Amino acid sequence: MLYWAALSLVIATITASLGFTGIAVSAVEAAKVIFLFFLILFTGSLVFGMVRRRTVKPVEIARKD
Repeated sequence: MLYWAALSLVIATITASLGFTGIAVSAVEAAKVIFLFFLILFTGSLVFGMVRRRTVKPVEIARKD
């Protein structure tokens, strides 16, 4: 997803340099939305990963000797 945000930003930069301002503005807005969505998913994954690590306890395996 971060790839798509970067790609959209590159497209916006190219179109802005060529003078297509309408397309550039749209591409920048798309890059912002995609990047914000990526940050929300990353933060959620980070928080849930930290919470999950603390609550899971290792299971002891009974050995047959």
